[in-house]
Amino acid sequence: MIRWMLLILFSLIFIAEARLESKIFNVKSYGAVANGNTDNSVAFLKAWNDACNWNGKAQVFIPKGTYMLNSIVFKGPCKALRMGFVIKGILKAPPYPSLFNTDKWIGFLYVNKLTLSGGGTLDGQGASSWPHHNCNKDPHCPTLPITVRFDFINNGKIHDLKSINPKGGHFMIFGSENVKLERLKISAPGDSPNTDGIKIGESNNINITSATIATGDDCIAMISGAKNITIFGVHCGPGHGISVGSLGKNDGEKDVQNIVVKNCTFNGTSNGLRIKTWAASLSKPLRASNFLFQDIFMDKVFSPIIIDQAYCPSHGCSNQVASSVQISDVTYKNIKGSGSSEIGVELNCSKRKPCQNITRVDINLWPYGGKGQLKSLSSFVNGACYGQQIPPSCVG
Repeated sequence: MIRWMLLILFSLIFIAEARLESKIFNVKSYGAVANGNTDNSVAFLKAWNDACNWNGKAQVFIPKGTYMLNSIVFKGPCKALRMGFVIKGILKAPPYPSLFNTDKWIGFLYVNKLTLSGGGTLDGQGASSWPHHNCNKDPHCPTLPITVRFDFINNGKIHDLKSINPKGGHFMIFGSENVKLERLKISAPGDSPNTDGIKIGESNNINITSATIATGDDCIAMISGAKNITIFGVHCGPGHGISVGSLGKNDGEKDVQNIVVKNCTFNGTSNGLRIKTWAASLSKPLRASNFLFQDIFMDKVFSPIIIDQAYCPSHGCSNQVASSVQISDVTYKNIKGSGSSEIGVELNCSKRKPCQNITRVDINLWPYGGKGQLKSLSSFVNGACYGQQIPPSCVG
């Protein structure tokens, strides 16, 4: 009886939603000019506000053309049942970061059922910023704006878009739940500093599929509070690989759990699969656990598999204190390809919190060029190996 009542209720909700009127809010109707020079922030915000207050399904539409846009935030909550943001044209950021007063170029905040799509391009125009921004040498360097930041988005979808040349990272997802990212093309030069492709923090159930990421930092980074993340069919390179972390630098960080990375390829990256934690003491335990890396192919990757619990990018740290982050229940399965350094697998775990239950199954890594054999290094690791193990070593 209860089952039938729920079925009827869901059917009524579906029918009611289908009957809601849809409306398109074209930014050109609000005065947007596609000449690549005029600031269109006011027009875009007017279109967004009207769409957000529409009692039905709303879509902000950006036609073909080149639109300059200053720093802008599209805020919810919205009355609209679903919010679409369709980009057919090219959005260009101002070239100089001094024109920004926030940590992002474009922001979406507190929006439910947001879809961002359209096949268009987000051009961060970051090249003028990169020569003056090197946080690896200067830990006090200013933060450059991320191209698009998604904060507190629920049941969202971002697909079929291109992001090029951000000043900082391309996409940041924070405090969000049930978000899908599909068929994204993300690109910046391999030497562009701190241009992470997709960064995820304090978010649950995020799925990334069929993305092509070539950038100057991590292709994908999962930081404090990321959980239930699935990454499938991603091509990474150039870049710094797919990373968990960095973690454990400051008190108050949250556990990272339940990460699945499958069917991905790495080409010419500095790292492949990386877990990185700071060598620092924390007042409360921090965990990084339940990770599966499976069906991965590496081509000319400097460090194909690496756990680094003494992470220090600016080379000015004191590594006298072992990391307080507990890494556990990590499986590497069917990892193949070539490495461009002497080390194929490096598991540098914490003396204070040794890695637990690190499993490797069918690992086959060879030197780029085919001559010789790669090495494997490990310290403070507990776990097991099964099947083929090249380079030949086993944790335990």
